[in-house]
Amino acid sequence: MTERLPRRPIGFLVVGGPTVVVDVAGLRFVVDPTFDPPTDYGALRKTRGPAVPADALADVDVVLVSHADHADNLDVTGRAFALAAPRLLTNPGSARQLGQPAEGLAPWQSAVVGDGVTVTAVPAQHGPADGEVDAAGYVNCEVTGFVIQAPDTTIYLTGDNASLELIAQVKERFGGIDHAVLNGGRATVPAKFAGRPLSLSAERASAAAQVLGAPHVVVAHQTGWEHFTDGPGATLRAFRDAGILDRLDRTPEGEWSGGRAS
Repeated sequence: MTERLPRRPIGFLVVGGPTVVVDVAGLRFVVDPTFDPPTDYGALRKTRGPAVPADALADVDVVLVSHADHADNLDVTGRAFALAAPRLLTNPGSARQLGQPAEGLAPWQSAVVGDGVTVTAVPAQHGPADGEVDAAGYVNCEVTGFVIQAPDTTIYLTGDNASLELIAQVKERFGGIDHAVLNGGRATVPAKFAGRPLSLSAERASAAAQVLGAPHVVVAHQTGWEHFTDGPGATLRAFRDAGILDRLDRTPEGEWSGGRAS
């Protein structure tokens, strides 16, 4: 049996792809769980398994799913993991897809998840500003980001968002962001929007960090899948060129950044 990872007072661990573990205020969050081994899903191809297995995180308190439509944000093992969690928060459309116990939060709607801890769903757009919308009015599909507000700490998780305008709205609504987890990678699929980015490019991730002013920035969603075209090297160069390399968390996948274990 895999040993459970000790909890941190505050900590961040990138599992691979978009999957990030956030420990804060005595709670453990897992964001967009993807735990399958390398797999060809047809339209998308996973090239690397997780740095941490799902059962090492089975004591999770809350799973946050930005959207349930795409395997690179919720694969087969990740879906089972999410549905087994004590709390599962996502957007309304994904909640209908997943069924119980998923809770759908509309943009700017909040849920209390612990003692003094609130999760708020925030807008996200999974593609370019002028992208064609679907029948439900979404670019690509319905996606949400999240803001976790804990005592003395505010954490912003963008989800698969390509819009700097929406990031600026989050900054305006919440003010100071202590920690930002950005989905980068410049995800591209040739059949969608002529191959234009569906998530933040390296340069736009560095621009987002500047908009937010967050002193600590984790960039996820940039490894492990064929359609991620900007990897960690591109991210590092973009943050260095912008003069904000000191804000970029360069901790390797599978290793904690943040507070000590308890």
